[in-house]
Amino acid sequence: MRLILFLMAFGWVASVSCKAPQKAGKNQVKQGISGTVAEAVGNQMPRVGQAPPVPRPYPTTVFFYEPTNIRQVNQVESSPVFTAVYTKLVASVQTDSAGAFKQALPVGTYSVFVQVGQQFFANQFDLRNNISLVTVEPGKLTEVKIVVNNAATY
Repeated sequence: MRLILFLMAFGWVASVSCKAPQKAGKNQVKQGISGTVAEAVGNQMPRVGQAPPVPRPYPTTVFFYEPTNIRQVNQVESSPVFTAVYTKLVASVQTDSAGAFKQALPVGTYSVFVQVGQQFFANQFDLRNNISLVTVEPGKLTEVKIVVNNAATY
């Protein structure tokens, strides 16, 4: 009985240890959106004799919605903060501690929001008031840099 248990355990260990090695960085996204999220707070005005303030990494969740217009959200006054987005959520991804993220997405255009507290943040608009549009092209990884600056002054 012990011999059978030993052989079963040995066989299991051998099968687990003989698996093909995983490639480094299991999130090998070849088409979609990647980037970083940083936060700028306080006075961002240039000062004589001082280096400009550097935004710090901002770990958060990044949301990818169908293209969203200002009429399809609940906005907090005229700020870049929203309490609700009424278009379809396509995907979301958690950033790492450095604020970096990658998300595989089909070819298309997306509105990109980040989570700030219990709300959404996006501070880019086009001429038609579409919010933070980013386009994914076939076989390409679109790079974005998002700076959460609702607590900054300029």
